[in-house]
Amino acid sequence: MKITPLGDRVLLKNEEAEEKTKGGLYIPQTAQEKTQTAVVVAVGDDEDIKVKVGDRVMHDKYAGTVVSIEGEDHLIVSFSDIIAIVQ
Repeated sequence: MKITPLGDRVLLKNEEAEEKTKGGLYIPQTAQEKTQTAVVVAVGDDEDIKVKVGDRVMHDKYAGTVVSIEGEDHLIVSFSDIIAIVQ
C-alpha cells in the first residue's frame, strides 16, 4: 500500500528507542521515553515543505495521526509539527 500525504502533511516512520544504555543496562519498554525522531517517508505537494524523503527529523511529541502500513506504524503530521532536521 502506498500513502501520499496531501498539502503540508508529511509521512514519518518513528525510530525505535534504544533498549540498552551505553553501560550495558537494559531499559524496560515501560520506562523508555517515547522517541521524537523519525525518518521522512513521503511528503505532500505543498511547495513550502523544507524536508525531503530520507531526512531524519524531530517532531512534536503528541503530533499527528498514527497509521499502520503493512503492519508497521507510521505518523502523518503537519509540516508545522516538525521541529528540526537531525544531521
